[in-house]
Amino acid sequence: MVSHRNNTRGYGPLDAAAVPFEILKGRIRQLYEGDTFGCIRFRYALLALDVVTVLFIVATSFLPRTRAIEALDVVFGILILADFSARMIISRQPLRELTRLSTWTDIVVIISFLAPLAGEAGGFLRAFRTLRLLSDYQMVARLRVDSAFFQRNEEVVFAVANLGVFIFVMTGVVYETQRSHNQQIANYADALYFTVTALTTTGFGDITLPGTAGRLITVVIMIFGVTLFLNLAKALLAPSKVRFPCPVCALQRHDVDAVHCKACGTILNIPDEGLD
Repeated sequence: MVSHRNNTRGYGPLDAAAVPFEILKGRIRQLYEGDTFGCIRFRYALLALDVVTVLFIVATSFLPRTRAIEALDVVFGILILADFSARMIISRQPLRELTRLSTWTDIVVIISFLAPLAGEAGGFLRAFRTLRLLSDYQMVARLRVDSAFFQRNEEVVFAVANLGVFIFVMTGVVYETQRSHNQQIANYADALYFTVTALTTTGFGDITLPGTAGRLITVVIMIFGVTLFLNLAKALLAPSKVRFPCPVCALQRHDVDAVHCKACGTILNIPDEGLD
């Protein structure tokens, strides 16, 4: 008897269908994890998309809903959905992704942008994605290579990012939970004003959040906001450090003018461009 194969390579129907998917999966993983120039530009584009999305959400909170804004909502929703789907496809542990807060914030954001009745509700959670990109090892490593400013101010950048994301998310929470019944929160600027005054514990009292839920939101803003603000102040006032791994003990950060490692005493050869 002559055996008939589905193709010249001997793949069965399911195997033949799986091969193009595996090729596609490999190409997507290369984009997200590769170190070629094109892959690096792609990940910078994702970071730019997150920043633009945040600015879009803030700007549209001051504007009436129009067809143009709703169309842009759909465009952003499709882009975020494509990014989310790609990350799920290349994930080595897809089920573990469902246990992460960032996964569920992305789902809320996608629904928010693609469902017209939802408006912009929940879209502010997209700010978490910017923080996740900045904490991605490959992205951080690339910024250390590409940006001299980032090299010199890495701790400050992260402190600003943490504080900025917190302010933006809490402003969104205040706006979405109060605008329907609190006349003092008429737009995003009112919510931002309240968040900043609560965070700095200034407490002018001209805007308040009534009820138990409002008081709890205020407490969260004051406790976590002050902590993040102090971390920023610490990063700004702390002596400048450079990232240069010690060849013996692997201590990562040292004083700019360090000659010896303060942990093990090994002589360091930190590159120095000299004084102007």
